[in-house]
Amino acid sequence: MGTALSGGSGSVGAGTRDGEDRPRAVGPATADRDGVGDTDRTRVRRLPDLAVHDRAVLHAVLDAGRVAHLAIADGAQPYALPVAYARDGNRVLVHGSTGSRLFRHLAAGAPACLTVTLLDGLVLARSAFESSMNYRCAMVLGSLAVLNGDDKLAGLERLSEHLLPGRWAQVRPPSPKELAATLLLALPLDECSLKISAGPPDDPEDDLDRPVWAGVVPIMENYGIPQPDPRLRHDLPPPEW
Repeated sequence: MGTALSGGSGSVGAGTRDGEDRPRAVGPATADRDGVGDTDRTRVRRLPDLAVHDRAVLHAVLDAGRVAHLAIADGAQPYALPVAYARDGNRVLVHGSTGSRLFRHLAAGAPACLTVTLLDGLVLARSAFESSMNYRCAMVLGSLAVLNGDDKLAGLERLSEHLLPGRWAQVRPPSPKELAATLLLALPLDECSLKISAGPPDDPEDDLDRPVWAGVVPIMENYGIPQPDPRLRHDLPPPEW
């Protein structure tokens, strides 16, 4: 089964064949790349018709996600770590412990790759080969900068408001000790790419008569019923998200 989530070679599935009926990218993919996917390292080579070059669409994808995978190489060994993140203008903010080896490397200027993938649906085709996924995938390359002082506090508020809207004004702010134990890093959206796959399966004509259900099963993220802390001492309503 092909997923084709990255711009590299080797992925198969919906959209791999030449043809006018294959899944198309959502959003404009114009000649004006707006700084998205315009370098050799970020140009989408596999299924280039799924590349989107509109910065507003890139921002929308990043704003819709909450978890990114941040990868670096420590010598010959690559590492990838899931991190909470938030877009702040034309940069992405991530935070971690000052005791984290990964974050110490990042704070020292190690080159990194941050990837956000939103899975929108399973594409059920009439063959295993053409079965795939609908997704929105953003990749950002670069080095991260350490934020300090007022920039750090404002960045932590931005991160909190992205993940937990409205909570920053209600909860206790970070103490000096907590701030000292936290690294806040910013990755500029200077070198990035965006790839989006959407639409029905791309079955060949000779598979259409097979007695197999085909289509898309949407995947949606929803909030569940809030579960109060057993030690909650006040009768307060949960967030209305």
